[in-house]
Amino acid sequence: IFKFLGAISVDLGQDRIKPYLPTILTPLYRELNSNYAEQDPTLKNLSQEIIELLKKLVGLEAFSLAFSSVQKQANQKRAMRKKQRALQTVANPDIAARRKLKRHKNKAETRKRKIESLRPMHKAKRHKSHALKDLAMVE
Repeated sequence: IFKFLGAISVDLGQDRIKPYLPTILTPLYRELNSNYAEQDPTLKNLSQEIIELLKKLVGLEAFSLAFSSVQKQANQKRAMRKKQRALQTVANPDIAARRKLKRHKNKAETRKRKIESLRPMHKAKRHKSHALKDLAMVE
């Protein structure tokens, strides 16, 4: 898709691409600023190349305006999600408590994995999975 966006922007040219610039920049910005673990470096490089291509194509001023609007929009969305999460904590404390328990459980598992990787001879205690017991129908 990134290659397609680059090809379309080159094909449209400098004047006709300007109205679509924020739409094109949104996925590119998202890929550049993502920090998830399984990120593909080739995808990040490709998005950087297309951003440089767009910068040369439309000029620095128009690109900067569009990029700053995309950046502002992403920050607003992030702030809105954070606010919604905080409101949900107050409105639904049981859901918030479940989320917190899950986060603590994941943190403990991560710590155990880290200990095992640092000291392979030492095995951290792991809780047995009770998934089958939970699925069993009790009369």
